[in-house]
Amino acid sequence: MDSSGGPPLPLAGFRVLDLTRFLAGPYAAMVIADLGADVIKVEQPAGGDDSRNLGPVHESGESWSFIQANRGKRSVALDVTDPRGRELALRLAARSDLVLESFRPGVAARLGLSYADVKALRPDVLYCSVSAFGQTGPSASRPGFDIMAQGVTGVLRMTGQPDGRPAKVGFAVNDIAAGMTAVQSVLAAQLVRARTGIGQYIDVAMVDSLVAWTVWEAGAFFGAGSVPRPTGTRHRLSAPYQAYRTKDGYITIGAFTDRLWVRTAHALGAPQWLDDPRFRTPSERIAHIDQLEALIEAVTTTRTTAEWLAALDEASVPAGPVLRYDEALGDEQLAAREMIVEMDHPLMGRVRTLGQPAKFSASRPGAYDRPAPWLGQHTAQVLRDELGVTGAELQELTRAGITFDKHQEAGQ
Repeated sequence: MDSSGGPPLPLAGFRVLDLTRFLAGPYAAMVIADLGADVIKVEQPAGGDDSRNLGPVHESGESWSFIQANRGKRSVALDVTDPRGRELALRLAARSDLVLESFRPGVAARLGLSYADVKALRPDVLYCSVSAFGQTGPSASRPGFDIMAQGVTGVLRMTGQPDGRPAKVGFAVNDIAAGMTAVQSVLAAQLVRARTGIGQYIDVAMVDSLVAWTVWEAGAFFGAGSVPRPTGTRHRLSAPYQAYRTKDGYITIGAFTDRLWVRTAHALGAPQWLDDPRFRTPSERIAHIDQLEALIEAVTTTRTTAEWLAALDEASVPAGPVLRYDEALGDEQLAAREMIVEMDHPLMGRVRTLGQPAKFSASRPGAYDRPAPWLGQHTAQVLRDELGVTGAELQELTRAGITFDKHQEAGQ
């Protein structure tokens, strides 16, 4: 059971020191917090995590972008470039099961916060570094964000319309891929530590994480030397499998097998397509995909998306509407799955955030009652309760600019 008397949280009692910023590392730390871990986020007093400056900004000065990837954490504003701040951070690290950092390779060592530094104080610590290109290799020292990783992984060259300019995936897919790679790696390392008592270092690269997701594309390249190119919404190996225009929008149809192709032809009122030699096999349908798309859209544009969705559902053909993001977040299926969660923020009031996608039968999602912190919100609490720093010492650290609490500074 957790401290509130509710169902147990999978990572209750697990302590994390979060030294990350922007999205990949913070997202990983948030997922771990959702699973019940106590995550202490260390931020520089001057501005904190860079994502705090991303809009839109609430009238309180808090960033809506920041709160989406940082719920469930405690914020300690601590200047780790100062020897006194670094010593406090190391003491927190020594009390943590996991240290998560996203500095450029070499920076943690220069700060005195490397795996070797922490391991000297806690031999069984788990330490995970998240960077653009990883800790080794000729590109290791290069800085990079999501779009650079999409570029060097080939993703920009396989997204968008044929013969169009390179197009990026519509959200920060590389950051989330790296964040989830970090989460699964940390959980695996924790299982090892639980069995053996041995901690370890984990090196996660954004580029590696996204390349690992290009499964079908790797199969096509390794097997036939085929280089994936932009196909719009089309699938490279199967048709019909894309978005088609309707009378009032678009609908996706996924006839991935011959059985589904037969159902689709009948549902669209065109069983004669089944006898057309251009469409008899998957390879023939791909070879004649332009003609197939034209025939299908000549039919789908005669009725609305809702009408075709009902007909295709009746035929057990995978299909769905093509929604804008606002429409997607208002969908009743997401509501039923509790993917939009409300919580009370002390400065912003009632706020909405995205829910945890995994549903546990014997555990409740954590962190929903712990909104993202303001900068330095828990500085005094953590340093006092965890490290025994006195009130007088805190005042001196604050006067020196080594610690900070945004609203204590403002007299609130």
